[in-house]
Amino acid sequence: MKIVVIDGQGGRLGKLLVEAVKDRIPQAEVLAVGTNGIATATMQKAGADYVATGENPVDADVVLGPLGIVVAHSILGEVTPRIAEAVGGCRGKKILIPMNSCGVSVAGTQEMGLAGYVKLAADQAEAFLRGAR
Repeated sequence: MKIVVIDGQGGRLGKLLVEAVKDRIPQAEVLAVGTNGIATATMQKAGADYVATGENPVDADVVLGPLGIVVAHSILGEVTPRIAEAVGGCRGKKILIPMNSCGVSVAGTQEMGLAGYVKLAADQAEAFLRGAR
């Protein structure tokens, strides 16, 4: 199973997600896509199997195919319209992490810290993979 983690800025959230996924779902292939080189390098150091930078790697259904999971969050101005369209249009399962620091509130979500969001995303990815077998 392929899991794509998308992050920007310094890649801190992406690093935590890569570590959580590799710990909880060791058989998963993790592709980390950073919106910049720093985010990409941070996720690579966290143990991602493959890395890429920018919007072009996200803009392919081969990467975001029907059998994958995409984990992304609201990134302060770093998600281009192309990235948003690619993630929204991919056929795979999407797990989005809301970050209200970007001025976006998602009704129905609970307020929690970064560690809580990472755990919840890993829980959902693991549950999805169990059900997909």
